[in-house]
Amino acid sequence: MSAETYRDVWGIPHLRADSPHELARAQGRVTARDRAWQLEVERHRAQGTSAAFLGPEALSWDRLARRARLADTARRCFTALERKDPETAAWVRAYVDGVNEGLAQNGRPAPEFARTGLTPGQWEPWTPLGVWLATHILFAGFPAKLWREHVSTHLGPEAVALFAADGPGTAGSNGWLVSGERTTTGHALIAGDPHRFIEDPGVYQQIHLSCPEFDVVGLAVPGVPGVAHFGHTGTVAWAITNAMADYQDLYRERLRRTGAGVEALGPDGAWHRAARHTETIQVAGDTGERETVEVEVIETDRGPVIAGGPEGLDDGTPAALSLRYPPRVTFDLGFGALLPLLRARRVADVDRALDAWTEPVNVVQAADTEGGLLHRVAGRVPVRPAANGLRPVPAWEPGHEWTGWHTPPRAGLTDGVAVMANQRGPSTPLGVEFAPPHRADRIAALLAGRERWSAADMPTIHTDTHLASATPLLNHLATLTDPASPTDEAISPTAPPPPATPTPTTLTPLTPLTPQATALSARLLAWDRRMDADSADAAAYAALRAAVVRRLAAHPALAPASLPPAYPEVLQPWLALVPRVAYALEHLLRADDLYGIDRAATIRAALEEVAAAPPPGTWGDTHRLAPWRALPDATGPADAPRLSGDHDCVLCTSAVPGLTDRAARGPAARYVWDLADRENSRWVVPHGASGVPGSPHHRDQQPLWLRGELAPVITDFTRLTKETDD
Repeated sequence: MSAETYRDVWGIPHLRADSPHELARAQGRVTARDRAWQLEVERHRAQGTSAAFLGPEALSWDRLARRARLADTARRCFTALERKDPETAAWVRAYVDGVNEGLAQNGRPAPEFARTGLTPGQWEPWTPLGVWLATHILFAGFPAKLWREHVSTHLGPEAVALFAADGPGTAGSNGWLVSGERTTTGHALIAGDPHRFIEDPGVYQQIHLSCPEFDVVGLAVPGVPGVAHFGHTGTVAWAITNAMADYQDLYRERLRRTGAGVEALGPDGAWHRAARHTETIQVAGDTGERETVEVEVIETDRGPVIAGGPEGLDDGTPAALSLRYPPRVTFDLGFGALLPLLRARRVADVDRALDAWTEPVNVVQAADTEGGLLHRVAGRVPVRPAANGLRPVPAWEPGHEWTGWHTPPRAGLTDGVAVMANQRGPSTPLGVEFAPPHRADRIAALLAGRERWSAADMPTIHTDTHLASATPLLNHLATLTDPASPTDEAISPTAPPPPATPTPTTLTPLTPLTPQATALSARLLAWDRRMDADSADAAAYAALRAAVVRRLAAHPALAPASLPPAYPEVLQPWLALVPRVAYALEHLLRADDLYGIDRAATIRAALEEVAAAPPPGTWGDTHRLAPWRALPDATGPADAPRLSGDHDCVLCTSAVPGLTDRAARGPAARYVWDLADRENSRWVVPHGASGVPGSPHHRDQQPLWLRGELAPVITDFTRLTKETDD
């Protein structure tokens, strides 16, 4: 036996081989068979060449990839890996060999290749590292520093805390660990769901990898060997969430051109030569012709310049920003952790493996069959001044250098459980902004409601739709309908004055609501606060919330923040005012003063607006899945699946109130790892195991995912169907 491929009834690949290297080769082959188009897209994104077939919409990403030097960093990281860890480097090479073999042998390529005229390209040994880097370069949300600077400049420094929230929300997760003392079997359970942009094909690949050294089931990242984030070896299991750590810095650079190139002003007061060259990006046009766009790539002693240059931004603003991120500094992407994770037998093995983890920075939970438990942060966070974490800092001033690395914090369990949902927790010393505590608090409350839990019980937590963040808006409604109730609109005598020249606070005299608005208010105050797809009340609440967000964002007091600076398009989602208002709505409604805005009048007007034209159906009629596809198909809103949940629900299906009810982000997978019996574990993904449209396994798991059900994890090869000998 060299390698064998088996499938279960869901088409999930189960691979068996004689060695880890043959197994990696088989993983590469089967991934190329199942996900050829996805691999092609990811390869191009890592190289910054996706506009060549996706057109102008991909150009901004390609510019960022080139200017941030993603491919060059991946190459350097692989070279360093070969030197420091030749076994892992050879294992990655075996995976790449398998990808190239699978692409060459694929007799039924995905239809997207015909639509674009592409043929699968050649993978290089460093390509998996490039895919990993491209997947996570925006994961830590460094563009949020641009927002903090922008809103502070236009609305005053106190606006930074006022708008602090989990937004625009590129990645998060729920996860919980239940120790054996709280389970029906006496062994631990780990469960959760990573929240990412839902892509089609999916961002996670269910897989089973077996060889004499290890036998692991887990969720792989297509294009990357092994199982990094979520895995179960039979005796130990682990899972992660985004730690919300801050480990990337932006520097404002002063650049000048000279006869020899470009120079940057350093913190020593001297001008230093910056590396500079130009690259060209091919951009596909509507007629099939390609336009060539030239990109200047500059790198200072801080890092690559990702926006602006010696001449400033595109609008002439004199600005240039360089990005400093750990793999570009250390040329270590943490791939040295991947093989040790597969070989782990106990929690201590996972713990040691994670000491080599670099990025993204995660909160990790692990448990083993002997009762071992682990709850820690993994990843590399630089030690530097606090100012670096808040906004771009001046490169020409001393005191903003990196001086070492933080020791990743650890935590324990409370009443036999540990919950991670991107909230402030063990990673608090490493971050700036965290998710609101609603998801974490709700999971903890649900777990506290039962003394003993089983694997079969976990979907009741995965699919909980209670929306605690509705409270501030509903409290304002209660005040509107009861004039005797105190209002929070009065200005606090100790509050600092609003910045700039805010509109003076003028409280609208209380006037009777229309009968329709009174009825709508009463209905929402009696609502159970569950964002269920079949709930008309949830739809009405969402409509009211959206109207409030739009009215606040349009208020003249916030107008200075409505026009973002001319940073690259790929960074603009972090700078848009409406999503920022939407995700910070709780803070804005609870603040002592909101720049003189009469919130009572705003909410009253929004209530009357929705009462006059209420949503005709239920929440699921407008709250529908909107997965990202490199090549959009003909599926429209009416055909998209209806969803329960909302941004702050445990069932986190994120709309953008004020812009759209459609959800592009949500559970990219769900899992339950049972340490009593791995065969009792469960998992599901939003679509299916295959990335090929028309395959029976392209979307066969979607009905399960929509209902909150999970497919069984099968590891017994006698219960599987053999597909090939490779």
